[in-house]
Amino acid sequence: MPNSLILNLIPQTPISTGYLTGRHLHALFLNLISSVDENLADRVHQDHAKKSFSLSPLQVQKARSQTKLQWQHRKNIEAGTPCWWRIGLLDDTLFGHLTPLWLQINPTKPWHLGSANLHVTSILGTPQLAQPWANACPYTQLYDRASDRARKFSLEFATPTAFRQSRRDTALPTPQLVFQSLLRRWNQYSELPFENLPLDAIFPSHFDIQTRCVADSRSKFIGCIGTVSYQLFEDATPTQIKQLNALADFALYCGVGRKTPMGMGMVRRVRGSGL
Repeated sequence: MPNSLILNLIPQTPISTGYLTGRHLHALFLNLISSVDENLADRVHQDHAKKSFSLSPLQVQKARSQTKLQWQHRKNIEAGTPCWWRIGLLDDTLFGHLTPLWLQINPTKPWHLGSANLHVTSILGTPQLAQPWANACPYTQLYDRASDRARKFSLEFATPTAFRQSRRDTALPTPQLVFQSLLRRWNQYSELPFENLPLDAIFPSHFDIQTRCVADSRSKFIGCIGTVSYQLFEDATPTQIKQLNALADFALYCGVGRKTPMGMGMVRRVRGSGL
């Protein structure tokens, strides 16, 4: 069952910007797994390419409902600052192994992000009015609830998103790259494989995107952020339309493109945007 979990965190000591990169948050996730099962943490680390999980950058909790995500921090996060962090899980086995962690989380136990200590105060796994990134839904329900009529798919690219083409990265979210990314992960982790989808009949009908560069001490990553509405043209069966809608809804849990275990490619379907 796909899960999008929100961990609410309070740093007990300041978090320097050098420890707010994707690779340090990736290491924190592996430490969470290791606290339950060290061998599982080793397997997840070695199977990194399978992308059975996705992570968000660390977010500072705002007083009002937060709509835009932050993927780079220009200043340290001070001690006592409420934060949240999203963990997306696609593999039922991985989620099952981590169930003791979610059920027995100790709010006084310190977790380490670099030299900083964090306390996990709560975990959200169901939809929240002020937190659109929390949710959980079995693959069968994602499919059953999907529309077999809607031909428009509006997606928000909340953190920089890019795709691998040949030996290069491209930051342009073409319909084929986006839906192929979703389709690969759906077929890998669900028991409802989709085939023969009319991806060549999907075209952008509206877009409002920009490129952004994410840099750390090791590399630079160029991706896009913003919103794109895709439209299905030409004939398609109700089953094909339903499957495409299920993939668009699935984006919340898995993201798309490259470096999703490092906080990139966070994507969700948006409705009522007027696009």
